[in-house]
Amino acid sequence: MDYRKCAQEIYDLVGKRENLVSAAHCATRLRLVTNDNEKVDMKKLEDVDGVKGVFSSNGQLQIIIGTGTVNKVYDEFLSISGMTAATKADVKAAAAAKQPLPFRMVKALGDVFVPILPAIVASGLLMGLLEGMTKIWPDMANSGTYTIIHLFSNAAFVFLPILVAISAARVFGGNIFLGAVIGMIMVHSDLINAWSVAGMLEEGQIIPSADVWFGLYKINLTGYQGHVIPVIISVWFMCFIEKRLHKIVPEMIDLFVTPLVTVLVTGYLTLTIFGPIFAQLEEWILVGVQWIITIPYGIGAAIAGAIYPLTVVAGVHHMYNTVEARMLSTGYNTWMPIASSANFAQGAACFAVALKSKDKKFKTLALPSSLSAFLGITEPAIFGVNLRLIKPLIAGMIGGAVGAAVGSMLGIGATAYGVTGLFGFLTCSNFIWQYAIMLAVSFVISFVLSWILHKDKPKDEEAAAVEEAPALPEITCEKGKVYAPIKGNVIPSANIPDETFAAGVLGEGVGIEPTLGIVYAPFDGEISSTTDTKHAIGVSSPDGMELLIHVGVNTVAMEGDGFDLLCAEGDKVKAGQKLMTFDIDKIKAAGYSTTTAVLVTNSDDYAGLDIKEGACEPLDCVITIKE
Repeated sequence: MDYRKCAQEIYDLVGKRENLVSAAHCATRLRLVTNDNEKVDMKKLEDVDGVKGVFSSNGQLQIIIGTGTVNKVYDEFLSISGMTAATKADVKAAAAAKQPLPFRMVKALGDVFVPILPAIVASGLLMGLLEGMTKIWPDMANSGTYTIIHLFSNAAFVFLPILVAISAARVFGGNIFLGAVIGMIMVHSDLINAWSVAGMLEEGQIIPSADVWFGLYKINLTGYQGHVIPVIISVWFMCFIEKRLHKIVPEMIDLFVTPLVTVLVTGYLTLTIFGPIFAQLEEWILVGVQWIITIPYGIGAAIAGAIYPLTVVAGVHHMYNTVEARMLSTGYNTWMPIASSANFAQGAACFAVALKSKDKKFKTLALPSSLSAFLGITEPAIFGVNLRLIKPLIAGMIGGAVGAAVGSMLGIGATAYGVTGLFGFLTCSNFIWQYAIMLAVSFVISFVLSWILHKDKPKDEEAAAVEEAPALPEITCEKGKVYAPIKGNVIPSANIPDETFAAGVLGEGVGIEPTLGIVYAPFDGEISSTTDTKHAIGVSSPDGMELLIHVGVNTVAMEGDGFDLLCAEGDKVKAGQKLMTFDIDKIKAAGYSTTTAVLVTNSDDYAGLDIKEGACEPLDCVITIKE
């Protein structure tokens, strides 16, 4: 084919250089990110000579060209467009940047919280256990053991802004140590602890303040313990300033000037603008909550139970301590059942995901996160699982709403605050059975809805062990034989769990569900292509047949982890020679199908293919080419 002509036509039809953001390629596809997909003529692209299919996925325009040719078209495309080569990771990042703002904001929250989840889980579980034990054995609170365990059980929450700041700086591309400094500023010991403010106000104490911006107004000298959003906003701004300064400050003084200006400007804006604005938003939310929960017949409680997880996402849920303190001063704390129902519901939704998911790595995250939520600490479940998947979050909000309404109608009240979930039984001792009913309702509704709504990634079941493989007839053809490159079970290519392979866009052939992680040469020939991610190999026979062996579905995302390539492009190989080894368990653990596509990419040159389905050993004939 004329590679330059193909590249030129693609370039023209995607809107030329002004509509291009980034370009890369994988084993078979040209991957582009455009400014406006509406300017791309998808129909004409599919008619370009050499293009075998076009589709858009995750913000990327993917143009299927085929193994052995896509790299040549890509080189010509770069020459014509004047663009520089990009990696698949670059293209992925560019595509993510084009997603709608709400999606990017949610993704940023997830990216910030996932790395610090282990710390939150550990502290949350310790805190919940310690609170429960002191309710059973009150004297324990006076012991040295309690003092020590209490010290490190809440450490992650006391200094949460520092953890969030470090993680946010990494996400936004700034210096993580400068990020830590911003977090430290927000919880500095010279500031009044945010969790002490409510008590000080109740006792009539005055919160210290300071004149700022040349005496234009005053700010309260309070910390931001437990807050998330103001920290993330501050660190995002810090990274913005830092990166701009690195570009304009001379290298000779960059080491001194950039950190100094970054911390000074960001710190001052944080305490005088970002923080106070967020505190005012908190006050408005607080007034709204107090109004909502007074709506009769459980309606207000249901609304509060539904939106409670969203306030956890915003990091403002600690403000409810003020509401609860005021309630306790006049009687029972009726807010606690609402919060408990919401927390328990999020735990149940997360628990359903943990049981339904076949991804072992995700299970190890979801299961302890759900346990933490049952004990009253929901950040791991919400940020680590439910918010990332959205549907479990919604299921939990619905279950929390219904449970909170039930709790309100049953008149449940607590004699303390700060303890929810299972340990809430200890503070609702006068409403034991009512509290149990409320938690049961929350759990059942959230669990069932999450189980129904959450769709796990498709995974192959373990291939059944075959004691004796059925005899396969030898298949001969003028153009040669295609032997099974992998031991396993042969299926039609239409059954491969990937729409591109199944539709025959890359050529006709078979899929093999492997039982052994070794790829052998399917005939005598030459390695025509390999991939940087080691998951795909192109092999050409002396008589012109071109074969693609693509191990797994979407395994390009594993970036070579679990694959060991034993050949290189241009190598001459003999049938039965080892070409690759791969880890079947690692592919499954990563959440991908192991089904391997064995496709004749130039099948259009032949009258058709005959395939043999069923169990196969390496070097059993599985494809016959018709003239």
